Amino acid sequence: MAVTLRQLEYFVAVVDTGSFTAAAAELHVSQPGLSHQIQALERELGGPLLERLPRDIRLTPAGRTALPHARASLAHAERTASAAKRASGVDAGELHVGTLYSISVGVLPKALHHWRASYPDVQVRLVEFRRTEDLIAAMEAGQADVAVGPTPPNWSGPVEVIGVEEFVIAAPADSDLGQTGGAVRLADLAGRQWVHFTPPSGLCDILDAACGAAGFEPLPAIRTEQAPSALSLAQEGLGLTLVPGNVVPPGFAGKLLWPEPPVSRELSVYTRVRPDPITAAFVAAVTGNMLATPSYLRGVDTGE
Repeated sequence: MAVTLRQLEYFVAVVDTGSFTAAAAELHVSQPGLSHQIQALERELGGPLLERLPRDIRLTPAGRTALPHARASLAHAERTASAAKRASGVDAGELHVGTLYSISVGVLPKALHHWRASYPDVQVRLVEFRRTEDLIAAMEAGQADVAVGPTPPNWSGPVEVIGVEEFVIAAPADSDLGQTGGAVRLADLAGRQWVHFTPPSGLCDILDAACGAAGFEPLPAIRTEQAPSALSLAQEGLGLTLVPGNVVPPGFAGKLLWPEPPVSRELSVYTRVRPDPITAAFVAAVTGNMLATPSYLRGVDTGE
């Protein structure tokens, strides 16, 4: 007898709900039937996975080891079923899109809006990462169907370059760095305080590299993980920050300046294999609806 997806589903449900009774109700099965499947799973795996307490359940060491693998197996089965539907031309299922946090904020919304107009019954799940390396590794491991991010080096599957993402410096409105839309030499910003990013963020690497190329290390006044948070903090006067221009909303109350030399990164959409028709439609939507520099980043309609 082999482990079944149903057994794994029941196991995960018991853990997530905290009881056999709640799991049975959520899955619309009888509690004895659920318990029988859990017992069969435990026999197959060679020991108890759950400790039954009077008012709760607790994972055994074997259960803690098995749980992430059970979740991964269920997720893989879900992606397989969704991909099969898409490959057969069924306009349903779920598309898993791997990307970076900053791209999901600044780049993808317009493309997803356009694509969803044609495929309203296909759900989209964003699989977001802090760093490009993590995104590439996730794609190699099959955790997403398609990725939108910096162009991966030496990628063996289909890759389509969609453009260059430009970065801007955001500063408080009362900054002495000039007017929105102007340029500022990065080397002239040595000694200034910055709204920096936490080291797990790829934006941290970009800011450090840009300042390092200009001959200095940025002085962090505060660190955050997300570009929108960095913008808010910069606007309130906590320091300068460097963010992708497409994450800056209209009406940003601070100043926006273009760094010299420019800071940018090439973005692509890529898959492991030739995309099925629905994934190909997503790729087309991404390439047709991205990376135009908003006019307000050039000093127009900024609210100044």
